[in-house]
Amino acid sequence: MKVLYLLLCFPIILFGQAKFDAIEQLFVQKQFVKAQVEMAKYVASNPKDLKGIELLGDAYGHQKKWDEAIMFYKQLIELDSNNANYHYKYGGALGMKALEVSKIKALGIIGDVKASFLKAAELDPNHIEVRWALVELYMKLPGIIGGSKTKSLRYADELEQLSKVDGYLAKGFIYETDNEPELAEQNYKKAIEVGGSLTCYNKLTSFYERQHQPKKAIANLEATKEKHEHNLLNYEIGKVAAENNTELKKGEQSLLIYLQNYSGEEVSPKAWAHYRLAQIYRHKGEKGKALKYIDLAISGMPNIKSFEHELQLILGLH
Repeated sequence: MKVLYLLLCFPIILFGQAKFDAIEQLFVQKQFVKAQVEMAKYVASNPKDLKGIELLGDAYGHQKKWDEAIMFYKQLIELDSNNANYHYKYGGALGMKALEVSKIKALGIIGDVKASFLKAAELDPNHIEVRWALVELYMKLPGIIGGSKTKSLRYADELEQLSKVDGYLAKGFIYETDNEPELAEQNYKKAIEVGGSLTCYNKLTSFYERQHQPKKAIANLEATKEKHEHNLLNYEIGKVAAENNTELKKGEQSLLIYLQNYSGEEVSPKAWAHYRLAQIYRHKGEKGKALKYIDLAISGMPNIKSFEHELQLILGLH
């Protein structure tokens, strides 16, 4: 009888998996509304299918419909209270909801956020994402409602045991948030030494920009280019140079290389590179070149206010 039961269920299992694969492909294509509609129908017919409920919650989460996401993630916990990822997703959706409501209402939510994350961490000692969430939560909460650098560092230490890179990045975040830039820089650099990923380099670059150290940011971007071949890095060098009126020759050269190698797949359109070149030429007092590139920027993206503002600054040059 067991064999017969499995044979009867097998087509249903295959159907469900095919449905889930199709929904996950919709996520990749960012067709979240379509994914929601499809999964809502599926869950209506399969109200205790954990994977179906999770994907429906995810579809709502991608649309920032936090109330609906919370409802379905809570259903997951009710059906399986020992799944760490369900608690993590539930806490995350609650946390996002807390960011959108008044501070008074948020105070009533934070306790549940923390409880969900702590439960997920307890259930799964190897869950990296929830430890990151706890690091950030304890650093962002005021002390009067449970914020704690000590607890944040504790979870950073746990992260370091699971992944040295994540541990160093977490400590960089903690020390930067606590206004200890030297320790933050040390940890971001350690993450690069151990991991060397583009993410590690980007974290250090962003840190230097927030610290108003554009020359260090540009130097780190150049070091990033030696390890990672990404055309966007040329744009980033030009952007930092243009915004801070420093290393203008490097910025100019990098932006021209960016435009020369532009494939259309980069995040920043050509118009933004033209805008940055216009800024650089304005800083250099080269009005003709600045006008040429700001005209290109405006013709490429005519409704950007910062482009129009830059044009007025250029026209003001003598």
